Amino acid sequence: MSENLDANYASVYNNRIGFGKKPALVLIDFVEAYYDKSCDLYADVEDALASAIRVLEAARDAGIPVIYTNVVYHPSGFNGGTFFKKAKPLRYLTEGSPMGAWAKGLAPKENELVISKQYPSAFFGTSLASTLTAAGIDSVLLTGLTTSGCVRASCVDACSHGFIPIVVEEACGDRHEAPHQANLFDMNAKYADVVKELEVIDYLKSLSA
Repeated sequence: MSENLDANYASVYNNRIGFGKKPALVLIDFVEAYYDKSCDLYADVEDALASAIRVLEAARDAGIPVIYTNVVYHPSGFNGGTFFKKAKPLRYLTEGSPMGAWAKGLAPKENELVISKQYPSAFFGTSLASTLTAAGIDSVLLTGLTTSGCVRASCVDACSHGFIPIVVEEACGDRHEAPHQANLFDMNAKYADVVKELEVIDYLKSLSA
């Protein structure tokens, strides 16, 4: 292929949806497992958490719904199905494990929703889509871990459910730069707008003005 990747995709996928009118912020799986070096899931993603916290503060100021997801399994792993069998590090996310605690700096408020899941997408097997629809939400600001896993799965499902997915670039992280960048690129090409943190914060400020 003679042309470079950006040029190749730009000739086909070069559209931007833009922000919605009534967004919700979704923080995907920011738990201790990704920040504790003793855990197999450790991913060196402190910068993503710092960015997500800044976006969270702006979202709270704007008064938009804030939703957290975490992954929680029965101690037997029975409710994790094939995913639990395939991804061995998920054993750290059984009920009561300290690795499932919120990452330092995150503490959901009483008016903020926590959705527990067993599979990658925040939408699969949960009430998230119904909750957002009932609240009149048209778009989701997606942050979280990991870019190539639960963020991507949630992004595709958000698009499939008719919501505008806005992926906050700096507020997503992965254990390796290659899948991180590849999935940001692909989400931006086909399913979502991948947007810089500062632009998202400016958008949220405009909602609260």
